[in-house]
Amino acid sequence: MGGKIEEQYSEPETLEINKKKKREKKSKRKNIEDEEEIETLEVEKSNKKESNKKNKKKKSHEEKNEINVVVVEEEMKKESVAKSVVVSGNNSKDLKYKPLSSFSETKLPDEVLECCKTFSKPSPIQAHAWPFLLDGRDLIGIAATGSGKTLAFGIPALMHILQKGKNQASKRKNPLCLVLSPTRELAQQISDVLCESGKPCGAKSVVVYGGTSKGPQISALKSGVDIVIGTPGRLRDLIDSGFCCLNEVSFVVLDEADRMLDMGFEPEVRAILSQTSSHRQMVMFSATWPPSVYQLAQEFMDPNPVKVVVGSEDLAANHDVLQIVEVLDDRARDARLTTLLEKYHKSKSNRVLVFVLYKKEASRVESMLQRKGWKVVSVHGDKAQGERTKSLALFKDGTCPLMIATDVAARGLDIPDVEVVINYSFPLTTEDYVHRIGRTGRAGKKGVAHTFFMHENRGLAGELVNVLREAGQVVPESLMKFGTHVKKKESKLYGAHFKEITADAPKATKITFDNSDED
Repeated sequence: MGGKIEEQYSEPETLEINKKKKREKKSKRKNIEDEEEIETLEVEKSNKKESNKKNKKKKSHEEKNEINVVVVEEEMKKESVAKSVVVSGNNSKDLKYKPLSSFSETKLPDEVLECCKTFSKPSPIQAHAWPFLLDGRDLIGIAATGSGKTLAFGIPALMHILQKGKNQASKRKNPLCLVLSPTRELAQQISDVLCESGKPCGAKSVVVYGGTSKGPQISALKSGVDIVIGTPGRLRDLIDSGFCCLNEVSFVVLDEADRMLDMGFEPEVRAILSQTSSHRQMVMFSATWPPSVYQLAQEFMDPNPVKVVVGSEDLAANHDVLQIVEVLDDRARDARLTTLLEKYHKSKSNRVLVFVLYKKEASRVESMLQRKGWKVVSVHGDKAQGERTKSLALFKDGTCPLMIATDVAARGLDIPDVEVVINYSFPLTTEDYVHRIGRTGRAGKKGVAHTFFMHENRGLAGELVNVLREAGQVVPESLMKFGTHVKKKESKLYGAHFKEITADAPKATKITFDNSDED
């Protein structure tokens, strides 16, 4: 019996075999997935390493770029400082007039440089002005307050005295150097600097100004003097009285020349300069260059003076001063001033200087603050010179670190460590505003200037906005409402239609006509 033999399985066995096959397929698939996952992880790991390497390289590159940027910024700052000084005039580019980078480059005697031992190097105005002044050149200097202007002309003045003194065996009775200043306070400050710097080399200075007895000043002049520092009014009075002879003066400095002319001292300045030697060296420092100052320079200086401008001839404020401007109603100022003093002068030990516009206003604000318990002194024109000097001394030495002042204290005064300036009244010019706030933020320190601006000051709003913007300060919306128009400055002689004159402009040529008639 031939039959086909077939394998027969029971249903349970068949199911078991199918399950086994499925498990094997699943296991194979899992192994494949695991291998793929491992490969993927390896690739990711490799990519991560590459990415880390790239990131490290990128970070290193960025750090190098940052370092390069810092270096470039520092170089740009240096270039900016170098470019911020502009020197013009006849032969001003000669190598012998190269700016000084150290005191040793001056090759001056140790006794002359004794007063500079606390400084690391000459300030920009000194570095650029000394080579010209020591060579006997006439010079016009425009630089911000606190820039070292006094020694910029003081050191050459001492050298002038030493060189002239070599030719004189007998003791000199009449001065060789003259420094004119617009205010008593500035004259006193210049005197302090020149007396101190002149001691090591035996140069004697005397200061003369009004508001105090003439006796001691006359005695000092009679005893013999090398340098006279004075205000125009008192100095002319002493000249006319025969107590001061300037015919040997051959080194003349006009400090704050524009301010002197603005204060109406032009007749006195002209009369004084006419008394000095015709063979003189002239130095003029001026914050601005109006036609009246130019005319004075044309008449009394060399036809081609050197002009050194540190910073800009345009009006600019010290960038180390935080400027805050509030538009206020007149009646709100007293309460606001008291609030600010509680904020800025809470310790009653830091120096705060409050500027007002008028002498009577100074007295009123001083009395108001004293009634409210504040210890305060004031400096203004209605006070006797002795009282003004005493108030200034108390403020300087910190005995009474809160002072009310008119603009007599705005220009040139070197008051140490004034932390805050408050402008209770806005000045008559924006130039005076810049000088006022320049009493703080000196010698690289930071300062605060808080200013009250009223509706009656609106004509100066445009100029103030420009000053704030140039210094990168916040311009309040309330100030912008007055507009940003800047009124063109007018010449006292020629009105609004005049052209600004540069220092190196050619002199006018005198034209003569013969008597013959034309055909």
